[in-house]
Amino acid sequence: MKTLPGKYLLYALSLGMLSPILLHAPLARARSTPAIQHVEPGNWWVGMKSDKLQIMLHGKQIADYAAQIHYPGVALKGVTRVSNPNYLFLDLQISPRARAGKFNIEMRAGQQKFIIPYELQARAPGSAQRRGFGPADVILNLMPDRFANGDSSNDQVPGFADKFDRADASAGRHGGDLKGIRDHLDYIAGMGYTMLWPTPVVENNQQSYSYHGYAATDYYKVDARLGSNEDYRQLVAAARQHGIGVIQDVVLNHIGDGHWWMRDMPSKDWLSFNGEFVPTYHARTTVIDPYASAADKKNFIQGWFEVHMPDMNQQNPLLANYQIQNTIWWIEYAGLAGIRADTYGYSDPAFLTQWSRRILEEYPHLRMVGEEWSDNPNLVAHWLHRHKNANGYVSHMPSMMDYPLHDTLRQALVAPETLHSGFATLYEALINDQLYPDPSAMVLFEGNHDVSRLYSALDEDLDLLKMAVTYVATMPRTPQFYYGTEILMTSTKHRDDGAFRQDFPGGWAGDKMNAFTGAGLTARQEDAQTFIRKLLNWRKTQPVIHKGKLMHFAPQDGIYVYFRYDPKRKMMVVMNKNRTETELATARFAEMLPAHARARDVLSDREFAMTQKIKVPARGVLLLEIM
Repeated sequence: MKTLPGKYLLYALSLGMLSPILLHAPLARARSTPAIQHVEPGNWWVGMKSDKLQIMLHGKQIADYAAQIHYPGVALKGVTRVSNPNYLFLDLQISPRARAGKFNIEMRAGQQKFIIPYELQARAPGSAQRRGFGPADVILNLMPDRFANGDSSNDQVPGFADKFDRADASAGRHGGDLKGIRDHLDYIAGMGYTMLWPTPVVENNQQSYSYHGYAATDYYKVDARLGSNEDYRQLVAAARQHGIGVIQDVVLNHIGDGHWWMRDMPSKDWLSFNGEFVPTYHARTTVIDPYASAADKKNFIQGWFEVHMPDMNQQNPLLANYQIQNTIWWIEYAGLAGIRADTYGYSDPAFLTQWSRRILEEYPHLRMVGEEWSDNPNLVAHWLHRHKNANGYVSHMPSMMDYPLHDTLRQALVAPETLHSGFATLYEALINDQLYPDPSAMVLFEGNHDVSRLYSALDEDLDLLKMAVTYVATMPRTPQFYYGTEILMTSTKHRDDGAFRQDFPGGWAGDKMNAFTGAGLTARQEDAQTFIRKLLNWRKTQPVIHKGKLMHFAPQDGIYVYFRYDPKRKMMVVMNKNRTETELATARFAEMLPAHARARDVLSDREFAMTQKIKVPARGVLLLEIM
């Protein structure tokens, strides 16, 4: 008598998919039975839009075995073998009539046989119609390892080479985890955030520099130093109780070189360039450049991100399907509200079309956002659903990170006010909205884990920071903020990941400053935190900001004015970069201002008569509700 091998049992137990009875199912001819190391995905659901499921089996000489399934509504439609006999891919068809339940996958080779228990689960009520994120939300981006250490027992985990070292600001593991996030959901909700985007939570068992999460070593497991798969599900459920959805950060383009695939590759073409390191030259415009060489296009899409991040060959249909199913699995398993796709444009374009289409077929109201780190709006727009591309490319991606406007905002606020710099560039940048089928779906951000801290980028000018966050919160966009902006965290201006990703004060026992409680904050930090909290909580209740139109007026004399409006309400935003109080004549805005209009500043509660002139504070911003 022999049970399934321990590695697979631990994996299955971590997903909660095996019963004690099935765990002890007997195996015939135990000495010849392959050690099943991976069954992925480890479970699935009935009632999905697609009736197809492909299961990857990984175990010694598993390809020698034939598979059988006897379960009502489930049919084994095909089996695929690859060059590595340690892999077998099973194609299942799951009828709409199939019911949730457990069954066995029977594996036979002559007189040798064993079983692999499997389970089809019931979907959560309303799963397919789940709401995604959008312009009514505010997203918080944080890095779990650097936010809060809620469970010190997982700071050091056996079997992980990259050890806890909080003294190493640049590359060390600092011990932040999922419990740390969960412990502070009250703070996150209280600040006004309605969506949470942690950087990737899946296992990154790399030799070093693994805290960021962008070098997956197991697509189906949460990194043990952050918690377990079940901890992640509980975090998502707890966040939902606080009115917060969770967006999962996924990496399609590459894995970490510590991934278990690297020790036993399914096939030579599983990785780009047949597993040989060829660095990408990051020539991202090649995807739309009509003059680009085929060699440069291939290098961008198939080149490795770096030597420790092998590039995935998504032209391999088995790999492509694996990644699509993995994304769907996490959405369903964890109850996600959205997906953020890292290094989006580096993946195979045909694969991205298929990936985005199939996910949205399952979840038509889910929102996904891709990262195209470019200040070129033509390149960013290329990936958007309904954008008409000259090369005929069709995408289903509903949203992209608005890097062009992010970059322009930061540059405009620190530049001198002239005819062609400062607010003028911010004003002119909005012409690019004609490239985006739905500008409000674009995610505009003041900062994230890859760029310098906003306060530092603005030369530690609190007034400019208030302008920046007000702009992000009131544009026709889906706004995203970075943890620590509210307490004026600083960094270098040049690229320095450690400086960009410092620990959030108060997240570790013994911290002298606690941003969660306010203890130890300076007066300026308290001012910024109060300002952002008030702004974001006000925004939650403002349909005119979520859905209203935009009209802006060309900047003059260091002042930029724009309106958000709908048939019921009007909001007027005034930003003054002058170092003195400035009078603003209101007659110019007659298109938006009714006769004898009055206004209340949401930020200060001051009231203004809008008939002739209003005084705008030096280096100030007004958020005026027109009455």
